[in-house]
Amino acid sequence: MIIAGLQKTTLIDYPGKIACVVFLAGCNFRCPWCYSSELVLPLKIVKQPRLDEKEFFDFLRSRKGLLEGVVICGGEPTINKDLSQFIEKIKNLGYAVKLDTNGSNPELLKNLVRSNLIDYVAMDIKAGQKNPAYQNLMTEGITLEKIKESVEFLKNSSLDFEFRTTVVNTIHTAEDFKEIAKWIGGPNIKYYLQNFRAEKTIDPEFEKVEPFKKDFLDGLVKEISPYFKDCQVRQG
Repeated sequence: MIIAGLQKTTLIDYPGKIACVVFLAGCNFRCPWCYSSELVLPLKIVKQPRLDEKEFFDFLRSRKGLLEGVVICGGEPTINKDLSQFIEKIKNLGYAVKLDTNGSNPELLKNLVRSNLIDYVAMDIKAGQKNPAYQNLMTEGITLEKIKESVEFLKNSSLDFEFRTTVVNTIHTAEDFKEIAKWIGGPNIKYYLQNFRAEKTIDPEFEKVEPFKKDFLDGLVKEISPYFKDCQVRQG
C-alpha cells in the first residue's frame, strides 16, 4: 500500500463530519479525464512523495477529539490487499471511515461492510451501462458485471452511501443520465453530479474539453430527480 498524500482537514468530503483524507496510489481504471494522474499512472506514482504508515497513524492519534472521520480515496483503494487491516487500525482509534471507490471489487466491498469496517461509501458511476466509454476505462480483469454487483449490494444494504458521476462533455449525453437514473435509482438513493475540470488530465486532450454549462447540469438534475431521494450538482 502506497500512501501518496494526506489532506489534514476537510469539511466537505465526509457528509456531516470533520475528517481528513488519505490518498492511496494505484488504480485499475484509466479514465482519460481523471485529474489525479499522479495517483494512477505508474511512472508518476514512483515520483510521488510517500507518507510512512507510522507517520499517518501518529497523525490520527494526535487529532483524536478534533477529527471525527477518515476518507480513504485514490486511485482506487480496493486494489490493495491489505486495505481491511489498514481500515481496522483506523477504526481502532475511534474514527468513522468513508470509502471512495469505483465499485470494481464487490467482494472486498462486501467484506468491509459485513465486518463493520466502513461507515459510508461514495461510489463513482462513470457512465451509463450502454456507453462504450465505461468498458474502455477498465484494465484487464474488470467487468461491468462487477460494477453492477457493487451497485446492487449497496442498494440493498443498510449502509449510508451515495452514487456520483463526474459529468464530462464529449463522453456523456443527457440520455446517459436517464439510463443511469433507471439503473441506480431508488427512493432511498442519493446521487450527485459534479462537473468535469479541464486540468492536468491523464489524456492531455481532455484539457481542451469545455465543461458543460451550469444550465445543462441543472436540467439533468431536474429531469432525473424523481428517481432519487436526493439529487444535486456538487462542486468537483
